[in-house]
Parts: sequence; C-alpha cells; structure tokens
Amino acid sequence: MSAWIFLIPPALVLLWLVLTYNTFVRLRQHLGESWAGIDTELKRRYDLIPNLVDTVKGYASHERQALEAVVEARARAAASGGSPGAQARDEQVLVTSLSRLLAVAEAYPDLKASANFLQLQTELANTEDRIQAARRFFNANVRDLNTRVEVFPSNLAAAMFGVKPAEFFEVESAVVRQVVDVSFSG
Repeated sequence: MSAWIFLIPPALVLLWLVLTYNTFVRLRQHLGESWAGIDTELKRRYDLIPNLVDTVKGYASHERQALEAVVEARARAAASGGSPGAQARDEQVLVTSLSRLLAVAEAYPDLKASANFLQLQTELANTEDRIQAARRFFNANVRDLNTRVEVFPSNLAAAMFGVKPAEFFEVESAVVRQVVDVSFSG
C-alpha cells in the first residue's frame, strides 16, 4: 500500500503534462483557424481591388500612379505568405495605397455617382470590417497562447515541448489604424 503513495505524485505530474500539452495543441489549432479567417477576408479584399481599380480607371485614367500603386501593393500583399508581422507590413502598404486611390476618386463626381463604384465601395467597407473582426479573433487567440506559454507552471511544459509565443497581427502605422473613409457623400 505504501508503494502506491510514492506513485501518486509522478502520476499527477504526468497527467498535468498531458493536459497542458493538449491545451497547447488546442490553442495552436485555434490560432490556425483564426489565421485562416484573416486569410479568407484578405483574399476577399484582393478580389475586390481589381474591380475597384478598373472602375476608377474608367473615370480617372490619368491618375495612373495611384492606380499602379494599388495594383502593386495588392500583388505584394497577396503574395505575402510569411509571419503575421510580415503580412501586416504588406497590408499596411496596401491600405495606404487604397486610401490614396479613394482620395483620388473624390475629385471625380461622375465616379462617385457610379452605381458600380458605390457597390464596390460598400463591399470594400464591409470587407474591412470583417478583416478587423478576424484580426481581433486571431489576436485574442495569440494572447491566450502567449499567456499560457509565459505563466508558471505551464511555461515549464511549453519549454519542454518547444512551444513558442506567437506573433500578433498588428498594424504599425497610425495612418493605417484610422478608419478608411469610403464615404463619398457631398
């Protein structure tokens, strides 16, 4: 009977390690799922941008520099497959160039009245809202994983299993943090 008493502490430690490892696995799965949500919304934005550029091009063909900047930034952001930080930097350039394009559109009353442009502008605004919601969900999952990785005693298990903190998906520039103004009312 006394031999069983000595087996209880190691069994409890082993049980704790298994439960903690499984928690890390669940958190990483949530992180992957939430990143897929961001990726889906970014692809939606990337699909809208060529239509928006083509619509603006029809009205403001001499604004070639703004149009080309958006196309180039979209291509770079769509091709970005790196870390959330790298993706955020590419998205920052894209959002900045989109803001410039929408500012150019302000100078064209016929464009602002175009039903196609208004529909694309509404879709872009909705997509930006969805991207922001997906970012919040992803960053909440990053926070949960990072907290678990850094607090005692689960940090011991994290070190043992090689679990590292994840990178937040953050927008660095204050300009990008501002809401994209897609309102074209007079």
